Amino acid sequence: MTVILVRHGRSTANTSGVLAGRTPGVALDDAGRAQATALIERLDGVTDRLTAVVRSPLQRCAETVAPLVGHLDGMTDVEDARLAEVDYGDWSGRKLSELVDEPLWRTVQRQPSAAVFPGGEGLADVSRRACAAVRELDRVHGGDDGNGVWLACSHGDVIKSVIADAYGMHLDSFQRIVVDPASITVIRYTRDRPYVITVNNPGAIVLPAPRHHTDADVGGGKGA
Repeated sequence: MTVILVRHGRSTANTSGVLAGRTPGVALDDAGRAQATALIERLDGVTDRLTAVVRSPLQRCAETVAPLVGHLDGMTDVEDARLAEVDYGDWSGRKLSELVDEPLWRTVQRQPSAAVFPGGEGLADVSRRACAAVRELDRVHGGDDGNGVWLACSHGDVIKSVIADAYGMHLDSFQRIVVDPASITVIRYTRDRPYVITVNNPGAIVLPAPRHHTDADVGGGKGA
């Protein structure tokens, strides 16, 4: 079962240097809308394999998948609150340039598993909910033969936590991962382990052909 993780396109909060969190009304900017439209072409080689499009309830994710969903015949997007942005609590809506002076900032950078945002949630809780959601949704949308491909549109820290889990990394290392706006990450889940196929991909993607075994290829795979 394979999930295509898409971070939402560039938002007005991204360009203004604000930590949006779950603040309502944060939309894509002009570049973000162009990125959303470009997803159709970037995913052209795999759209015929998509079984579902699931997204965070926030506006910027809805706007990111809207052109793609409109392009897919009979497909609708499904909201899942477990894919929502981190609840940054009192940090929401504040300038990043101000937040770097907060004592908690260093914890977020050096030991994110211990970071709990005032009035919000902890990054360890984010990791648990996001990873559980992706694995559960993968079982639902993976198909009977396990070769189903589905798409999830979410947020930077949420996707980074899923990638860290797939790599078998401790959450304290997840700041080593970069997930840019509109980037694509692909993870294949099997009964033995996840396989990370691409991370923070800014271009078109090609998925490996469906396969019926879950063993790793000794010496490296043969490619798509």
